[in-house]
Parts: sequence; structure tokens; C-alpha cells
Amino acid sequence: MSHRISHSKDARKKTRLVPEEDPEFQIAPMIDILLVLLVFFMSISTSEVLQVSQNVVLPVAKDAGKRQKPKGEVMVNVIWNAINNIGQIEVSEVKYDRADQITGLLTTAVQAEPQTRVVIRADRNVRYEYLRSVMVAAGKAGVGKVTFSVVDKDQHAPAEPAP
Repeated sequence: MSHRISHSKDARKKTRLVPEEDPEFQIAPMIDILLVLLVFFMSISTSEVLQVSQNVVLPVAKDAGKRQKPKGEVMVNVIWNAINNIGQIEVSEVKYDRADQITGLLTTAVQAEPQTRVVIRADRNVRYEYLRSVMVAAGKAGVGKVTFSVVDKDQHAPAEPAP
């Protein structure tokens, strides 16, 4: 019996691989992957950062879906001055006083890409009549898809006291 035990130990020792040297960490492939990820995230975030207007305080919708950016999209910021009760529309950093002034711009976008979608970033205090005029202008331009941009948490609300 002891012969079998020693024989099986010898067999295991022979079948086990001899430990090699400590593996070296390969830094070059890791740098390649990190650079690809960096370029990817920079290309995505650049267009998003340029289209945001700090003058617009978005309404809150806790169940809002994630934003997906299609090929043809026009971002329309609707800014509202509550003191004067005056609205202003901003498209590609150009400001317009009336909604009918953006109809030509939207028509050009629809002609270039028939599936153009208009994303309206309207201030939470904007009056319905003013916002409706923006939607009417989009309809006259032939836009078939209109989406409203919202946030999932109120950034301007007072902080809740800690328990």
C-alpha cells in the first residue's frame, strides 16, 4: 500500500509543470487600449458639451430614459426670462427671438437627413404658448420626431437635511 501512495505522489510530481519565472506586466498593450478608450470617450463627449446651454434649467422627470444620439439631430434650447416674461431660442449658439425664425434652419436639416430629430431643451419656467410655437415651427419644417430633454434629479432644489 505504501508503494502505491509513493508511486502516485511521484506521478503527480512528474505531471506538474515546473513553475516558470514570475510573469512580467506588459504595459504596451494596456496603453494601446487606454488610448483607444480615451479617443472614443473624447469623440462622444465633445459634441454633447458644445450643445448644452447653462441658461436653461431643465424640468425634472425621474423616470426619463437614456439619451441616444441619432445621425440627424438638432438641439434647440428654449431660454425663458421670468422677470420680463420673454423667451429666446438658441440653435447652434445662434439666438432667435421668435420660433418662426428657426423654420428655415430646420427645413434645411430635414432635407439633408429626412429622419432628423429635434431635441428641445426648454427651461422649466417657459410658458406653454412659447414652447408650442417652437413645436409648430418644427412641424412646418417637416420634422417628424420631437423629443424633450429633462433631468432625473433636481439640481436646483435645496438639499435635504441629513438624518
